[in-house]
Amino acid sequence: MYVKRVAFSALICLIATAAAAQSGKGKEEVLFYINSKPTTIEEFVYLYRKNHQHNPGDFTTEKIEEYLSLFINYKLKVEEAISRGMDTTASFRKEYETYRDELLRPYTPDSKIVDSLVTLTYNRLKEEVNTSHILIRLSSDATPEDTLKAFRKISAIRDRALKGEDFGELAAANSEEPNAKVTKGNLGYYTAMQLVFPFEQAAYTTPVGQISGIVRTQFGYHVLKVNARRPSKGEVEVSHIMIRKNDDAKDRIFDVYDKLQKGMAWDELCAEYSEDSNTKSKGGRLRPFGVGTMASVREFEEAAFSLDKPGDISDPIETQFGWHILRLESKIPLPPFEEVKASLTQRVSRDERVKISRDALRERMKREFGYQENHAVTNAIVDNAPNILRGDYSSISTLSGSALFSMGGNDYTTAQFIDFLKRESGIQTESPKERMRSLIDRFSDRSQMALLEKRVARESPDYRWLSKEYYEGILLFEIMEKEIWNRAADDTVGLKNYFSANSGKYVADERMVGTIYQSPIKAQLEQLRSLLGSNSREEITRLITTNYIRVDSGAFERKDRSILSQVEWAPGVYMTASGNSNYLIVIQKILPPGPQTFEEARASVITDYQTYLEDSWIRELKRKFAVKIVKKAKKRAFSQLIDPKADQ
Repeated sequence: MYVKRVAFSALICLIATAAAAQSGKGKEEVLFYINSKPTTIEEFVYLYRKNHQHNPGDFTTEKIEEYLSLFINYKLKVEEAISRGMDTTASFRKEYETYRDELLRPYTPDSKIVDSLVTLTYNRLKEEVNTSHILIRLSSDATPEDTLKAFRKISAIRDRALKGEDFGELAAANSEEPNAKVTKGNLGYYTAMQLVFPFEQAAYTTPVGQISGIVRTQFGYHVLKVNARRPSKGEVEVSHIMIRKNDDAKDRIFDVYDKLQKGMAWDELCAEYSEDSNTKSKGGRLRPFGVGTMASVREFEEAAFSLDKPGDISDPIETQFGWHILRLESKIPLPPFEEVKASLTQRVSRDERVKISRDALRERMKREFGYQENHAVTNAIVDNAPNILRGDYSSISTLSGSALFSMGGNDYTTAQFIDFLKRESGIQTESPKERMRSLIDRFSDRSQMALLEKRVARESPDYRWLSKEYYEGILLFEIMEKEIWNRAADDTVGLKNYFSANSGKYVADERMVGTIYQSPIKAQLEQLRSLLGSNSREEITRLITTNYIRVDSGAFERKDRSILSQVEWAPGVYMTASGNSNYLIVIQKILPPGPQTFEEARASVITDYQTYLEDSWIRELKRKFAVKIVKKAKKRAFSQLIDPKADQ
């Protein structure tokens, strides 16, 4: 689904809409209506220019007419999604508000705090730090008595470390981290953004060889010892072939290793032998990762970083997941700050460290919007938290019209808060009263962001356009997935009926029926060729099996394998080569062009069936929602696009 959503973002860029803006030239003129909902000239012209800014040849009547048709279809789909209430679901609100908050971030009063955190984080990414730690566990809702008990325990251990006792031995004997007895608390090397922020803060601010103060995190109390620092190694990108753990896994991985040493192609061996289903079809390629990212499989991380040059292959290594062979693809140093600033800002903005910024923003916005809390109401809600969190609102039914707080000239009532609670979900780790207090704060935060958004939208047309693009784009994705993509993929009966009605479209080119043998060693194929004329099936099978010769049989078009264009397209036996591989091709017969079976044509049928479903759906939507184009406005919009001077 991720791939589909990423690909779909490109579609949004082509036909997505943005909200109409007050251009400062008076009342905006309506280009078309869907039912009674208007879309303005300004919106259409803005989007067309945005999506065709690098294609000056697209500013013709024909191209603009085509875009207008697509644009109206787009609006119809969004209108259908809204009519179904898809913009009111908890999942939609959560996704949109995530995008909205990101868009609003540059406009927030305390955005400079985020900038400073980004700079701090980047500077820390230049270094890797090695620490050991001791943990005394403590839940976030611990009683004061338990909290004091844990604090005294960690304090006593820290005092012993400061007096010279071996830190590793103290960790093995006292730490409540599960692996401490084995690791003696050593976490190895890591860098910024890999551990919770309070822990990272202590690691980077404590000198090498020294012991930190007591650190509180969501896991409990910690004491750290900083063992070493070193410059960052950046990231490494590797491919791997993996055999999952079983009785013969070691023998099998060493067999693969031997084949690699004999020159067999990595990608082919990976596709044939690797048991990592997520990567085997891509040559085993993994996403780049840095030091500390693979902390649970240190053997893998150490092997990856020990490889020197792209193409180097590791010896087989064993991890908890199985046996691996690694191939180095590249080593990636930490990029310059300007190259990673945007992506790092996104990561920091979602990280615990940004709570500093959010807390400051909350207080400042409360002052700006004149926040006034009704403590009698909020206290009553907190006192009744256990019942309310179970969905029993009877204890506060008399308060439904009462304001929890006022802000920006608006009252925010208990009834609105209850609606907010019904959309909230998540694991409860706090006590009921603490949970309720945090929910009230979150409701206040959401309300503040809504007020801020209104203010920004009035002042910034760019924000207004972009925020609606996200709003409608999410709706479009959801309804297209429901109505077209999933339906086309799952409707086997519909696919087969469509195929039967359109079978003339699905025709294969000329095909050869036969077998393709592949090996890095030409002599093996020559020996095989001499055996094919005999009836010694046992010798042929032994030669293929012993030398791991790859065999593919079936019907192939020329476009299926590039090597097929290198041999005569007629029955016979042929030798050819490509790259490091040699091929023996046995053509039994040539099939003329002809119709494909349903299974052969399935991928193309699904694509065509999606188009068919979408066209049928658009016709239904046009019957459901009246579309009215204002002819004079259309003429004016086209004129502005074809002749830019027309709107000056």
